[in-house]
Amino acid sequence: MKTADLHHQFQLTRKHTEEICEPLETEDYIPQPIADVSPPKWHLGHTTWFFEQFILVPFVKNYQIYHEDFAFLFNSYYNHAGKRVLRPNRGLMSRPPVREVMNYRAYVSEAIEKMLQEPLENQEIVDRLELGINHEQQHQELLIYDLKYILGYQPTFPVYGPAFQTKETPKGKFLSLPEGLYEVGFEGTGFSYDNEHGRHKVYLEEFQISDQPVTNGEYLEFIQSGGYDNFDYWLDEGLSFIRNEGIKAPLYWHWVEGEWQNYTLSGLQKINPNLPVQHISYYEAQAYAAWKGCRLPSEFEWEIASGKFDWGQLWEWTGSAYLPYPRFKKAPGALGEYNGKFMVNQQVLRGASVATAEGHSRPTYRNFFHPAARWIFSGIRLAK
Repeated sequence: MKTADLHHQFQLTRKHTEEICEPLETEDYIPQPIADVSPPKWHLGHTTWFFEQFILVPFVKNYQIYHEDFAFLFNSYYNHAGKRVLRPNRGLMSRPPVREVMNYRAYVSEAIEKMLQEPLENQEIVDRLELGINHEQQHQELLIYDLKYILGYQPTFPVYGPAFQTKETPKGKFLSLPEGLYEVGFEGTGFSYDNEHGRHKVYLEEFQISDQPVTNGEYLEFIQSGGYDNFDYWLDEGLSFIRNEGIKAPLYWHWVEGEWQNYTLSGLQKINPNLPVQHISYYEAQAYAAWKGCRLPSEFEWEIASGKFDWGQLWEWTGSAYLPYPRFKKAPGALGEYNGKFMVNQQVLRGASVATAEGHSRPTYRNFFHPAARWIFSGIRLAK
């Protein structure tokens, strides 16, 4: 990527993160209702620390870090980068105040932009800047998940605004794909993550996959049929999960005066049966598929078929465990911690969501979360 293009993309990305936060009140930047949900203030600081830690500190001579405590406060999981605040304790940090975090963002952005005034000759800096931009785009999506949880668990169900809403979808039909030897994984130019590399061949038997995601109305039939109470549809771990948590419906669904409603970023609304069902754990997606006499597609089936259907409203659970591709090698140092060390007890999701940054999606993208994750923008596509 040319320096001018990189500069423009950097500016757009930094600006968009702050635009996402514009509807928030200052008090909204701090809460952490559960360990998975990071405060918006922390996202703002962490994405800034990433540029400072991995670009400015090693490559800018005489660079003065903004504050000596910020690496400890805003590191996430990079053991190579030093000690850090425990993840569940991010919401306890009333200091630094939001205004100071915004000052930190401005300070680091100005330093990066000064670097970008001249053509970059060092390819490692270019690569790290691209990674930093994509890293912040990932956190933009996580920020949207997290602020929805923060607002959605307040008693008044406050309105954020009309952004990041899904669209109605027609009833799906199954598409057939033949058996054969296929190639999967990233190839070509442009940015990609290391977990997409190692393009390789896979053999797939003939399969069918739905051209549409499962809707609220379809999932409501599963609920009304007693699907959450019938152990036959559930993996043992999933059954324990929903029983221990008292789960009877997707996240943000509420039974109000004899009807189902759900919290959206536009407030509490009656369930629209034609919208794709979202905020579904892998356990629930698997149980629904079993109830329908179907299954979830493998990540390779999804990738091979993805050119034949529309995708991108919600991340879609697959039946594939998150494992390395052939020839995968973890990079040395802190940046090698980005993906490789999470390749256990995670399930792959494919696609994108309405919260995914523009230009941040591709058919080979391998998102991954623990099977219990529900606050992410996740849905279901069936296969058989």
